[in-house]
Amino acid sequence: MKLFSISLLAFLVAFSYGCSSNLGSSVNEPFSGRSYMSNARYFKATGKGISHNENVSSSKADMEAHKALAQQVSTSIQVVADNYMQDVQGEHVNEAVEVFKSLTREITNTTIVDLRQTGSKKYIQDDGKYAVYVAYEIKKAAMFRFLKKMAKAETQIAPLVRTQVIRMCDDEISRLEE
Repeated sequence: MKLFSISLLAFLVAFSYGCSSNLGSSVNEPFSGRSYMSNARYFKATGKGISHNENVSSSKADMEAHKALAQQVSTSIQVVADNYMQDVQGEHVNEAVEVFKSLTREITNTTIVDLRQTGSKKYIQDDGKYAVYVAYEIKKAAMFRFLKKMAKAETQIAPLVRTQVIRMCDDEISRLEE
């Protein structure tokens, strides 16, 4: 019986090693980990670009990071607008939310406000290609302050709608700064 148990154990160990998947080795890229992920105060994103041309690899990395930031900002604005619509009722709420979203699209399509590069690393690989890694962050409160500033400067919207957009920004700024 003892021989059978040892044989069975040896078989199971050998079988488990034979059936394990070969996923490869783990890759530790720069700017990965918790400190480079968005949180309650910051939108954060990283980008990676690989090319034979050093400038192209840098541009690819920047573009990837900017795209990720714009998507995060857009999603966050959608959540804020939806929450505002649920909390406030009135004739001009839908118009205010549309103006708010429109201002946000304008910002993310032209310039992302208060964008800070928190890291950049450049490597040359064995095959002669450049690998560039970048990390960016945006302070969420600064983004909403800029939205508020744009809403105040916007002359094409009704005063009541402007007031609602400003109040929406103020509410979010105060929530973020708590």
